[in-house]
Amino acid sequence: MTRLAAALRGLTVTAAAVALTTVTVPEATGTVPKANAAVRGAAEIAPPEFVALRDVDPTIRQEIRYFTPHNFMGVPVTGYRQPMCILTRDAARALHRAQVSFLRRGYTLKVYDCYRPQRAVNHFVEWAKDLKDQRMKGEFYPRIDKSTLFRDGYIAEKSGHSRGSTVDLTLVRLPGPPTRPYIPGEPLRKCYAPKAQRFPDNSLDMGTGFDCFDTLAHTLDPRVQGRQHANRLLLKQGLENAGFRNYDKEWWHYTFTPETFPDTYFDFPVWRRALSGGH
Repeated sequence: MTRLAAALRGLTVTAAAVALTTVTVPEATGTVPKANAAVRGAAEIAPPEFVALRDVDPTIRQEIRYFTPHNFMGVPVTGYRQPMCILTRDAARALHRAQVSFLRRGYTLKVYDCYRPQRAVNHFVEWAKDLKDQRMKGEFYPRIDKSTLFRDGYIAEKSGHSRGSTVDLTLVRLPGPPTRPYIPGEPLRKCYAPKAQRFPDNSLDMGTGFDCFDTLAHTLDPRVQGRQHANRLLLKQGLENAGFRNYDKEWWHYTFTPETFPDTYFDFPVWRRALSGGH
């Protein structure tokens, strides 16, 4: 059996009808729910258009950073109860199509973040307001003053991730050993340093690490050349062919279009129990 055939064997798509309750954030007002607002009952359940990516394509690797303390805040993020990728079914199927193409070329996709509940976005906002907490500055925003994160667009009160069709991801050359776990308190390394000096990641060298708050993370920044530039284009072209659109200020950030929910922001938590009755 070929590597591609083995990787793709057993792919399934699961969906079931479940109760639908959403958190809708009006575009005109920008109103968001409070970070400590109680969310109960059906609000904890995703609508049936959402699926676990692993049920659609188990070959795509998952390294869900916000479930861990290895992120720009340095703590696990509110709302991530399991390290799993949830997406709308259309986005997950499109990602599978891109993965098939990459597998043929000896690569695999790896996702860092997918659907993100509004409560997680609220957690980001509260952290950004606390200017004293800069424990992860040395890795994720070495050259950025934390007080400017809102102004510069690194943190916002709403995220396209909460609509379910946006994903943060990279490419890994197969076979690609797993990335070692981050140890809280270990020395931090600048996210834009040469790859050998950054936190070890099994992905292709994209010029910066994931979630690097720096202009070098802009997808087509002219300072990023050679193999790093080529790797970004490899990811970009493969995903665009599958229907994704890149956010030009983050080489890792892609949205499938047309979005299943272009105007609705959800707040159910990230875990299996939010999908299809928890099956």
